[in-house]
Amino acid sequence: MKKQNKLKIINDPIYGFITIPSELIFDLIEHPYFQRLRRITQMGLSHLVYPGAQHTRFQHALGCLYLMQKALQTLKFKGIEITKDEEEATLIAILLHDIGHGPFSHALENSLIEGLNHENLSLEFMENLNKTFEGKLTLAIKIFKGDYSKMFLTQLIAGQLDIDRLDYLKRDSFYTGVAEGNINSDRLITMINVRDNQLVIEEKGIYSVEKFLLARRLMYWQVYLHKTSLGAELILIKILKRAKELIQQGQKFESNSALSFFLNHNISYDNFNVQILEFYSQLDDYDIITAIKQWQSHPDYILSSLCKMLINRKLFKVKLKNKAFKTKKTEVIKHSIKKQFNITSAETDYFFFEGTTSNQAYNYDYQKIMILFKNNKTKEVSQVSDQLNLKTLAQPVVKFYICYPKDLV
Repeated sequence: MKKQNKLKIINDPIYGFITIPSELIFDLIEHPYFQRLRRITQMGLSHLVYPGAQHTRFQHALGCLYLMQKALQTLKFKGIEITKDEEEATLIAILLHDIGHGPFSHALENSLIEGLNHENLSLEFMENLNKTFEGKLTLAIKIFKGDYSKMFLTQLIAGQLDIDRLDYLKRDSFYTGVAEGNINSDRLITMINVRDNQLVIEEKGIYSVEKFLLARRLMYWQVYLHKTSLGAELILIKILKRAKELIQQGQKFESNSALSFFLNHNISYDNFNVQILEFYSQLDDYDIITAIKQWQSHPDYILSSLCKMLINRKLFKVKLKNKAFKTKKTEVIKHSIKKQFNITSAETDYFFFEGTTSNQAYNYDYQKIMILFKNNKTKEVSQVSDQLNLKTLAQPVVKFYICYPKDLV
């Protein structure tokens, strides 16, 4: 039998040709767990605002693989010791860092499984894959968890200036057409180095760091936290909540076996197991959309109305403010909803949402971005930047929102 060539080349619209560096990484990409990411959109429901934002977690993961190869090559060129095993393990960790995302990425996080975010689920997938691949992912898992001695490898995967962010900002900017997010990832990777086991940026890269942080702030308000996307994702969450509520009342639903499992069971961190992981691995955007299309004709007025709104993009009006909305105003809106849709006070929660959303481009309490000077000393970026707004970018910005039907009288 002819041996399959596993050292493939993939053409990416952002970076050009991406090479698959090892047979193990090729086999991981071919695994059904990873192939599922082809059917998970990177940006949830943002395509309802930016029609080009149809790219997937699969594309993002391959982009991260490419950038990580460049980052590791840069560090080795600068004399940082990285063994072949460490290199492959780090590439595996970044390839699989988002494998735990569910349908529509962040939109349904905690809606299907309470208390487990996508990072936790990514680790569950990696642990399961490690059994399938007979322990070959053990080092990758250590690096992913931050349990390995070379901490800078973990910081390349999850940090204030990590490979994940370098790819998603550039990729999301490209597919949305929002030019403000287009960072120079090549320049930033060229400027990375390691001091005292920590990832640092050389002094010449400080302006690229400033651009990166500003781009992140702008992309969050213009794209990731766009009020229309926010409203659409809240409708999606309410649709699944209503479906579960009706099932608990004894109503029957059309949906595939994987989605039915999560609608019929309350899954949380406490009862999560390998069998549930298998059900989760069968879920993607297509299952949710197919179900919502079917539920448009469901006899329940609330469920069918919400489904029609999402499918036909008849979305809610969303208002954002820097301070909380007055209770008197929200009560008036709720009363109007109750009267117009002839529903109970409790049911108005399906047509009126309120809450907060926040954005913090840089959190130096979590992990500082350190600048390396020629004298071998390091300083935190906001202390040496001549951009006064860097300290402002480190402050969280919180906005209050309310959502309700546009045709409300």
